Amino acid sequence: MEWNELREACLSCERCALSETRTNVVFGAGSADAEIMFIGEGPGEQEDKKGEPFVGRAGKLLDEMLAIIDLDRTNIYIANMVKCRPPRNRDPLTIEKDACMVWLREQTRLIRPKIIVCLGRIAAVSIIREDFKISQEHGQWTQRDGVWITALYHPAALLRDPRRRPETFDDLKAIQRKIREVCDHTYKG
Repeated sequence: MEWNELREACLSCERCALSETRTNVVFGAGSADAEIMFIGEGPGEQEDKKGEPFVGRAGKLLDEMLAIIDLDRTNIYIANMVKCRPPRNRDPLTIEKDACMVWLREQTRLIRPKIIVCLGRIAAVSIIREDFKISQEHGQWTQRDGVWITALYHPAALLRDPRRRPETFDDLKAIQRKIREVCDHTYKG
């Protein structure tokens, strides 16, 4: 599948029950040739309304986090594990994540990122390892098929518990170092 074909297919997806309650499919946003891909768990209320990832309070914090390491939404790609909002912002069910995985895999295949940053536990256990412990393993790197992968606390978790921000700052700076090490055209300031 090519990018536009993938997007159109995803926007009309009815693979799981989330399609019955969504306002909009949140396909993703950013540069389709980004070297860095951020992956969250799923859309919240604001994202469902607008059809864009990370546009609520957590999105504003994510923008601030990106700015710390000289990134913005124009030079990364942001996606989610599931493309439709789970009711009452509950964690996505396994059946929902499995139904959506085809979209995320295709996005990743087409983008071919050099770095993937999982935003929160849900993304990390789906992408890095099933027994991943975000509180113990955030900021650690693993490599799979030539792609460097790490996880940060989800911005929504940082809004609930600001005490985690200093360690997230350290993780962000480690991401910045990895960008300088492995990326070709992403800002290297």
